[in-house]
Amino acid sequence: MADLKIQGLAKSYKDIRVLESIDLDIASGEFFTLLGPSGCGKTTLLRTIAGFQHQDRGEIIVKGERIDDKPAHKRDIGMVFQDYAVFPHLTVAENVAFGLKARSLPKAEIEARVAESLKMVRLDGYQSRLPAEMSGGQQQRIGLARAMAIRPTLLLMDEPLSNLDAKLRIELREDIRDIQRRLGITTIYVTHDQEEALAVSDRICVMHKGRAEQIGTPFEIYRQPARRFAASFVGTMNFLPAHIEGGRLTVGSQSVPFSGGAKSGALEVAIRPENVVLTGEPIAGEAISLRGEVRKVTFLGREAHYTLKTEAGEIIAQVADPSADFIAMEGRPVDVRLPLAKIALFDQNGDVVKTGQA
Repeated sequence: MADLKIQGLAKSYKDIRVLESIDLDIASGEFFTLLGPSGCGKTTLLRTIAGFQHQDRGEIIVKGERIDDKPAHKRDIGMVFQDYAVFPHLTVAENVAFGLKARSLPKAEIEARVAESLKMVRLDGYQSRLPAEMSGGQQQRIGLARAMAIRPTLLLMDEPLSNLDAKLRIELREDIRDIQRRLGITTIYVTHDQEEALAVSDRICVMHKGRAEQIGTPFEIYRQPARRFAASFVGTMNFLPAHIEGGRLTVGSQSVPFSGGAKSGALEVAIRPENVVLTGEPIAGEAISLRGEVRKVTFLGREAHYTLKTEAGEIIAQVADPSADFIAMEGRPVDVRLPLAKIALFDQNGDVVKTGQA
């Protein structure tokens, strides 16, 4: 296990700044996820840590030692790639043994580690097969076993599940998390899938345009976003224009007393769909009340999603275990309430000035 510190890391391609002063402190044994849209810099950051490319400035420190000038093969890093990256001419066992042979380990130890790694990824009994005889999910398990067999200081994973179907992604992400916890390997995981990040991570770094927008636990990222981008990217979030003046918060034509400490001026109110309250649902505490109309109802079995037109703008609401009456609301007027305890407020710079409570 190892801790990892990244200090002031920056990287450009010609005149395009890809990473801008990244600072990270990742604890030993932590499962740390880099989350963001395509082009945000997350894969560039991972490849820089791996040694596949070099930063323009900044430091990468593992267990108190700078590894900036070490070539990739001397950084003691295991890597799992998006496209499996298995050797098609080698058997499953030979693929897993590849890194061990490069380290000139004794034959008996190589055989023991290969067997242990394959059992861990549920591929014991497949030692003699070629990758072409395996499914995509099995090939990714080969890559995972090969990375773990060398017992690396750091395990880096670059969107390892993106080529798999939905069911396999869920199954393999659970296996990856269980194995990582069992071995205690410090892991940095790259994904653009918000649900995946929330499910597997100890902490998440939400990245945007080469910057770390917010770092926190999955709970903090989802329930207490510190930046508008993090709030909009992770999960679904409603945003409505608002204004604060004289201790009152105004949304549309509705105004309520507000003592949240925000400065007077234009703001945005943000609220998750599951926190929007519709006609007939109980509510505790103060709320912003808006008159609306149900434009669309999408029934998903255990829940229903409602697209609502209100005087303040369009809102998405989510109702768990809806009744038949709720499902038949399309086209009807509805009272929409936004509990003050559940809203977040963002200023014109995208910084949070009030965080919704859990």
